[in-house]
Amino acid sequence: MPLKRGIPVSNGCCIGKALVLDAEEIRVPRRHVPDTMLAHEQQLALRAFESACQEIAEERVHLRSRVGGDVVADILSAHEAILKDPKLRQEVLDLIHDKHYSAGSAIELMMRRFQRRFEAEPFLHERVRDVVDIKRRLLRHVVGEARQELSELTESVIVVAHDLTPSQTAALVRTNKMLGFATDLGGATSHTAIVARGLGIPAVVGLDNISSLVTPGDMLVLDGTHGVVIVDPDEAQLEEYREQEQRRVELIRSLEELRELPAQTRDGTPIELHGNIEFPEEVAPCIEKGATGIGLFRTEFLFMRQGPEPTEEDQFQVYRQVAERLDGKPLIIRTLDLGADKYVHTRAWEPEANPFLGLRSIRYCLRHREVFWPQLRAILRASRHGNIRIMFPMVSRVMELRQAIYLLRLAQEELEEEGFEIRGDIPIGVMIETPSAALCARELAREVQFLSIGTNDLIQYALAVDRTNERVASLYTPHDPSIIRLLREVVRRARQRQVEVSLCGEMAGDALSALLLIGLGLRRLSMSAGKIPEIKKIIRSIELADAEKVAARVLRLESEREIVNYLRDETRRIIPELV
Repeated sequence: MPLKRGIPVSNGCCIGKALVLDAEEIRVPRRHVPDTMLAHEQQLALRAFESACQEIAEERVHLRSRVGGDVVADILSAHEAILKDPKLRQEVLDLIHDKHYSAGSAIELMMRRFQRRFEAEPFLHERVRDVVDIKRRLLRHVVGEARQELSELTESVIVVAHDLTPSQTAALVRTNKMLGFATDLGGATSHTAIVARGLGIPAVVGLDNISSLVTPGDMLVLDGTHGVVIVDPDEAQLEEYREQEQRRVELIRSLEELRELPAQTRDGTPIELHGNIEFPEEVAPCIEKGATGIGLFRTEFLFMRQGPEPTEEDQFQVYRQVAERLDGKPLIIRTLDLGADKYVHTRAWEPEANPFLGLRSIRYCLRHREVFWPQLRAILRASRHGNIRIMFPMVSRVMELRQAIYLLRLAQEELEEEGFEIRGDIPIGVMIETPSAALCARELAREVQFLSIGTNDLIQYALAVDRTNERVASLYTPHDPSIIRLLREVVRRARQRQVEVSLCGEMAGDALSALLLIGLGLRRLSMSAGKIPEIKKIIRSIELADAEKVAARVLRLESEREIVNYLRDETRRIIPELV
């Protein structure tokens, strides 16, 4: 009964037989063709590009209907844009014409060039997988080799793989037969982890060698809450986990009953619970789960899809649509967070040596005002259609914030001169995502009406841990004492300036962190829709004094392990079924 421990990324447990996915490697030998075959090979390559685009479009639509604004659907959009890039296609056609390569050989060579370019950059390993996935998809259509047929699954399975590519993930979602999955690679913020949370299925990643340990058909227990996979469990273990899953089903049922109830402590302290969204379609699920607003609207999706970049009018229509759907509830629109691992398709193959410390977010926008200016105008125009607020991401110093606000005011003046009716009092906020911003929260708070702590990047930069790198993923934790102290500092400085402060990273939806965050003084948390009921249940089960005692104790602890154990014990004491 081998037991493997990995990184828990999506709560719940499941029991089922294993489906082990292979790496889908397609070997294409270097082959040259005669002059008479060149036109045929070029047509074959073009058909492969078109077929791959059509396949991705269908997968993307299905993913968004199942998961909403999921990162995997977003990745597939980026793949589609790359496949439609005329420059890439022309380079493949030129290889066929000039070097007499076959279609498969030309595609293999061209994509390997891209792969080597990204392999040379330590911060772009996630994009290497995207390149490999695109290459495999194209070669399948060239050589006519069928992938492991997932659509014919007749029973639900636990998927085991070295890693799940976006195309494999999309295919599995369409089958409705995936109980959960376990992978050798991956971290808490990898695309496989995010899709698992979006689907609400158990998942464990970073298991090192689970794909070689398990054989197809093995009975597995997968515990996504504790990061455990048991191979060939005995009857006692099966019974234990069946009971555990039954308790979770009952918990989910009880959470649904809280939807119309306010998120407030037993002694009447209100806590605002907002939703994080990437697409307009996600507003309804957030409201259905009990969100009282949208605390983070990521706007990059407009720029990462195929086709030309969105115009000011395109953006205005989207922002207005979301604002009107909220019917007066607050909507915080984050300006573009491009760069690092997110590029518009026209820049998809221009990597930086160190992109996470490079030209990203507010730096990118201030450098590329031809992109930033239309977005500012679009948000301002939409402001009269709802309770819109604007937020600048990844600010690391006061001067960046002042520059952004200056441009916003100029855009406002220009719109007023053109006769547009806009709100004059639109609240402005800044995301606290870097240690420098956290330490200068007092100065930043003087310039804005609200602060929003983005813990995903704040943790990454504070701990010097790349959250997409499996080698160090276990070091990425929101419960390190340094992170807790940074949070306390930001909340304290915001209160001194009488400025609203919220938290909108993954930590906001973490059940173990809820007591701590409320005890530190946070009164607004923004998270994915599926996490709202759990956090509301915790809030409604405590008094404010309980949370403050927990926070005071945590601030005295010296290690991440001590903090996690203590928070687990306290949360279990209040709501045993959540832990």
